[in-house]
Parts: sequence; C-alpha cells; structure tokens
Amino acid sequence: MPKTKHILVIRLSAMGDVAMTVPVLRAFSIQYPDVKITVVSRPFFKPFFDTIPYVSFFGVDLKKRHKGFLGLLRLFSDLKKFGITHVADLHNVLRSKVVRNLFALSGKKAAATDKGRADKKALTRAENKIFEPTKSMFERHIETFNKLGFQIDLANPTFPKKAVLSNNILSKIGEIPDFSGIKIGIAPFAQYESKVYPLDLMQQVIDDLAKKPNQKVMLFGGGKKEIQKLNQLQNHHKNVIVVAGKLTFTEELQLISNLEVMLSMDSGNSHIAAMLGIKVVTLWGATHPFAGFKPFNQPMENCLVSDRTKYPLLPTSVYGNKIVPGYEDVMRSILVEKVVFSIEN
Repeated sequence: MPKTKHILVIRLSAMGDVAMTVPVLRAFSIQYPDVKITVVSRPFFKPFFDTIPYVSFFGVDLKKRHKGFLGLLRLFSDLKKFGITHVADLHNVLRSKVVRNLFALSGKKAAATDKGRADKKALTRAENKIFEPTKSMFERHIETFNKLGFQIDLANPTFPKKAVLSNNILSKIGEIPDFSGIKIGIAPFAQYESKVYPLDLMQQVIDDLAKKPNQKVMLFGGGKKEIQKLNQLQNHHKNVIVVAGKLTFTEELQLISNLEVMLSMDSGNSHIAAMLGIKVVTLWGATHPFAGFKPFNQPMENCLVSDRTKYPLLPTSVYGNKIVPGYEDVMRSILVEKVVFSIEN
C-alpha cells in the first residue's frame, strides 16, 4: 500500500543543528512507519540520515541551482514532484520560510520551529537575567510536528548499531590489527574561542588520560591549523591518535559510533556523538546548556559549566559569539581533574 503522507523536513545548516534533528526524525520514523520523510539540507549532511528508515534526502544546491530567490522557486518546483503533504521547517530562516510559504500557499499543511529567542535573551542578558532552563531544541522540534498532527515520544530513544570498522578505516588511523581498549574521542575546538577549553588545560587532560594504556584517545577536528594543534596535543603518546584529516565524513561517523565517550565543547561534535547514542561530556564557557542545546539524552552532570559564582553574568551568549570584558578566561574555572573524572567515570 503506498504511503499517503509525505513530510518535507527543512534544516539547511549548521552541523550541530542538523545533528539535533536526527533523534527526532529517528523516533518519528519508528512511531510513524507509514509516513515518508524527505529531508532537505546541504549534501554534506546526508550521512546523518542514512540509517533512518523511511527517510530520503534531498541535497540543496545553494551555490548554483537553488541560489537566490529564483533558486528557491526552483527548489520548490523540484520538491513539489515528490508529492509532499506536510512541511516541517526546523530551520525557520528567510530561505526556509520562502519554501515553506510556497507549499502553504499551494494548500499543504506547514509549521515552523519557534527558536525561543525571547527566553534565550532573558537567559543571556546582563541585567534582570532569568537563569533557568529554556526548552530544548528537541522539544521545540517536537512541537513543530505536533502542529502538523504528529505526536512524537522521545522517552525511550533508539540508536543505530555500532558501525563495523573496515580495515581501510583502521589502517588510516594506524590501528591494524589492534583496536581494543576504551576508546575516548576528544573534539577540542568550536566555532568561537569563548567555547574552547584552553589548550594548555586540554593538554593536561590528554596527558592524564594517556597514562592508562588501555585508554585510546582519538582527537577530532578539521583544517590545517586545527590539525597542527592536534599533533601538538598528541604529545608523542602512543595511545593518542589524531583522526582529523585522515577519514571521510562518513568514516568519522562510523568511528565515533565505536567510542565509549566523547569529550566536546559546546559544538557540533557533541550532537553528532549524542545522535549516535555515545556518552558525551561537554565543556561550557560563555554558553550554557540551559539555552536548549544540551546534547540529546545526556545527563546534566555530563555538562561541565564555568563557575557562575566567579562569573555571575554567565551565560553571556547563546552561541558564544559575544565577547564580554573580563570573561575571557571563564573556562579556566573548569578543573582538569573534574574533566578527567567525568570522562573516566
């Protein structure tokens, strides 16, 4: 029997935000197996959705075919052919609004995620700060599907199985034939400096973890500058491996699915590991998990935050892009011993 309902899900960027849609869509696909989903996003993110049943992927070409307003009209025309019945705009920016409204004008049911800007502003402002949790982005996405008539339960999430790592992957990271022991991932970088744990402290974390030979530490990142820093952080430890620059994106996802735990900043890597069911320890500087970006299914005690007694204006930003004088060293208030304990615990 053909599927009669077909939901278009729009989430164009960025990496962490796209990854945060995965647990919601995985739960949806299990709870509504008779409904088809097409995800519209940048082609780079396709591997996120490869293991979700009933989900197809449409790679948007924002540089050529779908560039500008005329390009968005072409995108609408391209997507119309799929027999879309509902539109869930999980991005809610100008581009996605245009496509969403075109479908709405053609009689399709459409809804968009409320980003909760007012609540987040109250959390991050200096005066009259309201320091309490805002809704998570997962809750906000669920509300979007509720508007379309679909109730989603995230209480008992399922995750993909660990990937079987090919000899090709193992050879790239220099781990043939031995890939035993406790595998710890570390992604020490983020988009903004205010979210990056000082590298001298990160060096101490890595050196401490490397003392136990049964613990293998894998360093993730991207770009020449980051790889140079990762090579320094490796510090000649035989059980510390720089993964960055050696694997394809799909291979990195497969490797992450085999970790016991990932240490990440408030960044996309935390959400990637979480969507794969991996335990995640996150470090928070100018930002805070109360803003709604706590990794999926992770306890609050795994979120190590900077000292608000010493820095009462925290969090100062939702995304870490705001510089507050005197708050440059907030992450130094997160003790190395606490980070190592949280990982090993």
